[in-house]
Amino acid sequence: MYSHLRTPRAAAVAGIAFSVLLVIIFWVFRSAVPADPLDSGAWLAEESGRVALALNLIPFAGIAFLWFIGVLRDRLGPKEDRFFATVFLGSGLLFLATLFAAATIVGALLLIAPSTEMTGTNAPPTFRFGRAVAYILFNVYAIKMAGVFMVSTSTVVIYTGIAPRWMAGIGYALAALVLLGSFYISWSIMVLPTWVLLISVHILIDNLRRPDRSLHQP
Repeated sequence: MYSHLRTPRAAAVAGIAFSVLLVIIFWVFRSAVPADPLDSGAWLAEESGRVALALNLIPFAGIAFLWFIGVLRDRLGPKEDRFFATVFLGSGLLFLATLFAAATIVGALLLIAPSTEMTGTNAPPTFRFGRAVAYILFNVYAIKMAGVFMVSTSTVVIYTGIAPRWMAGIGYALAALVLLGSFYISWSIMVLPTWVLLISVHILIDNLRRPDRSLHQP
């Protein structure tokens, strides 16, 4: 009984931590790295410190995200079927995998920048290739997996009742925006942490308002 009552709170705390970290990471990247994948690479010299900070926060965001997925799956219990488990867990893991892969490439660019001329029109093909690969991984694959995860999370809301159904409706609408409109909206990736934060805050508030029934159990 104790574990059952504490699971929603654990999901909320992990979701809030993930959301805050991801907002910070995305804000740093968007403000420090040009959106154009064909940029000259001047940011490697001017913004390397901020970008390195964001890269170092990504593993912690990943840990919080995995914890969030784990406790939500625990909430599903016997309601979880194989199809839903595959989509929910698979989309979350693929999102993290593509995010980590893109971060690894950016980190490699930072590492070799001091010993290589990486700015201006003489930027080597290695930089341009790595920059393009990181851009595609993040802005195409990671964002699409984020949209699928939002659909899955909305379905969790409907199945378990951990949040009102209107939140699930908002989740489906935002997921459609990410899946169909991410190419036209540069800040669309911010939708995922905002959505997770909305769900997590509601779960935490609802859990804190309920009396701790474990105190009345023999």
